Amino acid sequence: MQELDEGPMALKINKTNAVRLLDKAKISYELVPYQVDEENLAATHVAEQLGEDIAQVFKTLVLRGDRSGLFVCVVPGDAEVDLKKAARASGNKSAELLHMKELLPATGYIRGGCSPIGMKKTLPTFIHTSCMDFDYIYISAGVRGLQVRMAPGDLVDFVGAVVTVLIQE
Repeated sequence: MQELDEGPMALKINKTNAVRLLDKAKISYELVPYQVDEENLAATHVAEQLGEDIAQVFKTLVLRGDRSGLFVCVVPGDAEVDLKKAARASGNKSAELLHMKELLPATGYIRGGCSPIGMKKTLPTFIHTSCMDFDYIYISAGVRGLQVRMAPGDLVDFVGAVVTVLIQE
C-alpha cells in the first residue's frame, strides 16, 4: 500500500494490478487520486479533477476488429477514436467499440477504470501519436478514482504499443 501524504489527513491507496506490474518492471510513475462522479465518468471530468490539460489525460478503449479480434486504443480524453484509422492500424478492415457489458469479462476492468496495463490477456495496443508531445501523460490505474502519471515512452515500451494516428486531426 502506498501512502500519499496530503497534510494531516494522509490518504491510503491500495495498489492495483496495473501499479504492481509497473513496480515489478521498475518503471517510474506517480499515483494521482481524483474524486469520482458516477454520473460523469468522462475523461474531461477526470482532467478537471486533476487540474490537467485534457490532451494529457488519455482514455483506454477496447475495440473488436473484424479479423484480429480484440485490441486496445489509447487516445486523448476529449477525442473520439477514428474507427477506420484504428482498424487500419490493427490490420483490420473494420472495427467497433467493445460493448460495455463485455468489457469486464474481456479485460478485468470496468468503464471509467480501464487501464492499458494489466488486462486479463495481453492485447495489441495502439496509442495516439500526441502522447509523445508530453513529458508525462495520465492513464487509468485500473480503478475509478485513481490515475497513473507516467512518461509516455515508458508506457509505449512496457505494453509494446504502436504509436500511430487514431483520431481525426
